[in-house]
Amino acid sequence: MSWFECKIKYEKNMGGEEGVAKVSETYLVDAMSFTEAEERVIKEMTPFISGDFEVANIRKLKITEMFQNPSGDRWYRSKVNITIANVEEQTEKTVSEAMLIQASSFKDALETLEKGLKGTLAPHEIVSLTETPIMDVYFYDPSAKAPHKTQEEIILAD
Repeated sequence: MSWFECKIKYEKNMGGEEGVAKVSETYLVDAMSFTEAEERVIKEMTPFISGDFEVANIRKLKITEMFQNPSGDRWYRSKVNITIANVEEQTEKTVSEAMLIQASSFKDALETLEKGLKGTLAPHEIVSLTETPIMDVYFYDPSAKAPHKTQEEIILAD
């Protein structure tokens, strides 16, 4: 599973005296490539945005674990250091893992993360927890029909 952070820019009607403002929003997409991530975020956003919009930036994010809380409306990113012991060599190594948490508040995010890490056998330490600008997360849906055929499928069809 690969995660791509996609930034969308468009003009949003703010209503009232504010009128129209240029906004930038961030979405997270589960995809196999940059091209697929762009295609999927465009497909997901088209029904919600009237007028033109652009995918201004896409970057790959390394997320090792995701903890969802359906009542949460925000996404938090955490850095967790996990200590891995090598019994044969009698050494320890600390590995940093990036985790994403859906929550309604900072406190809720911390509680959700701690609850998710409860079953972890290796010693761990939560190093940071910050709110992200992510508006929504789009998971891969295997039941959805592939939007484009691969080159091999096109050749085989001929």
